[in-house]
Amino acid sequence: MKELNHQSVLDILPDRDPWAHKGDFGRVLLLCGSCGYTGAAALAAMGALRCGAGLVYLGVPESIYAIEAVKLTEPIVFPLPDCDGMLAAEAVEQINQLLPKMDAVLIGPGLGQSNGTLAALKTVLRQFDRPVVIDADGINLLAKHRYLLRGRTAPTVLTPHDGEFIRLAGELGEDRAAAAGALAQELGCTVVLKGHESLITDGKNCYRNRTGNPGMAVGGSGDVLAGILVSLLGQGIEPIQAAAAAVWLHGAAGDRCARRLGQYGMLPTDLLEELPRLMK
Repeated sequence: MKELNHQSVLDILPDRDPWAHKGDFGRVLLLCGSCGYTGAAALAAMGALRCGAGLVYLGVPESIYAIEAVKLTEPIVFPLPDCDGMLAAEAVEQINQLLPKMDAVLIGPGLGQSNGTLAALKTVLRQFDRPVVIDADGINLLAKHRYLLRGRTAPTVLTPHDGEFIRLAGELGEDRAAAAGALAQELGCTVVLKGHESLITDGKNCYRNRTGNPGMAVGGSGDVLAGILVSLLGQGIEPIQAAAAAVWLHGAAGDRCARRLGQYGMLPTDLLEELPRLMK
């Protein structure tokens, strides 16, 4: 069982070429949000930017586009066809046009479950040959359609909490590390089993994270983590290291918030403010 510390996380982060431009730091596509869940999309997008992604594209259902466009100034927010407040199957055409330009994709936070969101997940997993992060409703969709991973050779990272893990694997059991490792091997993925001392494994290597605190147990915290993770993948970091570093940074930002604000009143937006201070 491996563990990271602040220095080992900094060592994972790639050096920045002084002659580089925004396209050199990763183009990432986020497919997130639905009616009533605009915060998930915004938090994930800002998590990606706060951890160094050069260009963050956020595709949301057209019915919530105006809300996201007001919330966000730095990400590139664009509307996609929707049905009942969620992505419609017609969104697939536009998603397909964007995929070849991207370095990594995140799908799931606040997404909802429908025929349209399933069509988006299918497209990403079948057409995109670079890293994909599947979170939240993306995992819930995948749990009913695990065949979508069949034949996929590009990296896939799953970020389930306990309930989502059980939907995927059927059970969890007392040995969380063994269960996460078995699922990672079975699905050919990297698995981030979230919770107290989160576990990160690709079935061969396993990291245990010791940062974080109960103040982070609030809606939106996981969306920030998903954004951090897709950002690091988009910058070319290997999946197991990107996932372990993302979890460490997320928890360490939460620990800084707890020291400054206390655990009762800290918010996911506070995590966003602390992240840059951990990466310098």
